Amino acid sequence: MKTENASSREAYLHDLRGYQTGLLLAVLLTVVPFGLVAWGGLSYVTAMSVVAVLAIVQIVVHVRYFLHVDLSPERRDDLHLILFSALLLAIMVAGSIWILVNLQTRMMMPM
Repeated sequence: MKTENASSREAYLHDLRGYQTGLLLAVLLTVVPFGLVAWGGLSYVTAMSVVAVLAIVQIVVHVRYFLHVDLSPERRDDLHLILFSALLLAIMVAGSIWILVNLQTRMMMPM
């Protein structure tokens, strides 16, 4: 019984450390872009590039530490589901933008 409680406690502490690490990284990846934009020392393109890269890194942090999806064989189905959902969303967004731009060019009046 003691070994069962000890292993359960170790698993709990392991999960807690993972959540704490994820929270620390998420806060850091949120504060840094806000600080860069508020500071205003970078050009617009550089600041937006840094914000975009840190946003992608934050997505990876959330998926890894909070959704517990990694490259292990047990979690590969979850990863495939998330990637397929992202692909469907990208296709829908790109298609919508394509249609709206096409409609805009057709609606412009010739001068």
